[in-house]
Amino acid sequence: MSFPRYPEYKDSGVEWLRKVPAHWDLARFKHILRERDERSIGGEEELLSVSAYTGVTPRSAIIEAGAQLTRAETLEGYKVCKRNDLVVNIMLAWNRGLGVTVHDGIVSPSYCVFEPNSRVYPRFLDYLVRCDQYLPYFKAHSAGVIDSRLRLYPDVLAGLIAIMPPLNEQRAIVDVLDHETAKIDALVAEQERLIALLKEKRQAVISHAVTKGLNPDAPLQDSTSSWIGNVPAHWEYGPLKRFCKVVDCKHVTADFVDDGYPLVSIREVQSRWVFLESAKKTTEWFFHLLSEGGRRLVPGDLVFSRNATVGEVAQIAPGSTECAMGQDVVLIRCLPGVANPDFVQCVLRSLVVETQLGALMIGSTFKRVNVEEIRSLQIAMPPPHEAVVIADAIQRESDSIEHMIDAAYGVIRLLSERRNTLITAAVTGQIDVRDLAPSDAA
Repeated sequence: MSFPRYPEYKDSGVEWLRKVPAHWDLARFKHILRERDERSIGGEEELLSVSAYTGVTPRSAIIEAGAQLTRAETLEGYKVCKRNDLVVNIMLAWNRGLGVTVHDGIVSPSYCVFEPNSRVYPRFLDYLVRCDQYLPYFKAHSAGVIDSRLRLYPDVLAGLIAIMPPLNEQRAIVDVLDHETAKIDALVAEQERLIALLKEKRQAVISHAVTKGLNPDAPLQDSTSSWIGNVPAHWEYGPLKRFCKVVDCKHVTADFVDDGYPLVSIREVQSRWVFLESAKKTTEWFFHLLSEGGRRLVPGDLVFSRNATVGEVAQIAPGSTECAMGQDVVLIRCLPGVANPDFVQCVLRSLVVETQLGALMIGSTFKRVNVEEIRSLQIAMPPPHEAVVIADAIQRESDSIEHMIDAAYGVIRLLSERRNTLITAAVTGQIDVRDLAPSDAA
C-alpha cells in the first residue's frame, strides 16, 4: 500500500530530521514529560520489564515457566509507573529499551519513568521514541565509549527534540499504525506458526529415523526402554556409553589470548559443525593441558553442551583448525566399527534424547546435566553401514526443511522492516495518513 505525502513541508532546523509537515511543531522532551520518582513501599505491584521487542511488558509474561521473577531479595524501593507513563532503560534507550506502558506497576530503580502531559497522545509517543529514526539520535546523545556502557541520562533526554503533530493528528496516526501493524503482525505470526510446524516436522523425521530406521517393513523388537520403544530387530540398544566414549572437559581456567588455539564451549556447538570464528583462544601450553587424557579433539568427534544450552551438539569438521574443549562441554567419540558420528549426532538432537534430558532437569533452576547422566542416555544403534544411510537421509530431509525455515525467517525480516519503515515515516511526517484511519477506529 502506498501513502501520500503532506502538501507542504518546512525545514525542521534539526539536521537528522530535515523537513517536517508545515503545520507540525517541535518541542523539547522536557516540555511534554515530567519525571516521576515515586517508589514502591511494599514491592507488591506488578513488576514490569522493558524489551526492544515487546516494549513495556509484565515480567511474568516474558520469563520461562518456573524461572525467578527477579534476583532482587525485595522489590521495595522499585520505581512506580502508571498507565501511559514513558519507561526508559537508560542503558538501552539507543536499542529500543524504552516505551509507554499500558500497565500500572513497578520497574527497576535504575530505569527512568516520565509522565506525559496533555500535549502528547501516549500511544503516539510510544511509536515515536521506538521508531528507527530516533534510535541513532538517542545513541548519539548517550554517554559512554562502547555500546554496553552507553547511558541516556534523563537530563540529556529532556533536552532532545520531540516531533509534535497536532493532538488530533497524533491520534489519527496511531489509529492507522495500529491497524496496519496489526495486519503485519498477523502475517508475522503466520510465518512463526509455519516455522514451529516445520521444526516439529524436522524433529519427527529425525526421531522416527533414529528409532525405526528407513524400512517400514523391518521386524521390530522391544527395546525394554520407555524412551526408545520398539526398534528394528537387528539393531542394538542401550546407554550411550555402550557405543561411544564420553569424556568430560578438563576443569581448568585457561588464559585467553588474541592469537592462539580456539576453545570449544557451549556457544560453539549450536549447529552441525563446531563454529570457531568467534571462539575464545588460549595459549599452546593450555591447549596441550586441556587436551590431555584422551581429550584431543579430532574430526568426527562430537562436542556436547551440558550446561545452559543442554543438548546442543556439534561435530569437529574434516580439516578443522586444532582446538580444545573449554568449559561445560563433553567429548563424545564414537567407538570404531560400532557407531557413526553423523548418526549419533542425529540421535543426540532427537526427541528421544531431548525428552530424557528434560526429565533429568525437572525441578532444577539451572539447566545442567552431569557426565554420567550423558553416558547413561538410552539410544538405539543400527549396524554402521545402515547408520550412514540413515544419517544421509536425515540430512537431506533436514536440509530441505531448513531451507523452508530460512525462507520463512526471511519473510519475517522483510515484514519487520516494512513495519519499522511505516512507523518511522508516519511519526516523522514523511507520509500523510490523516484520511486513512480505519472506519472503526475509536
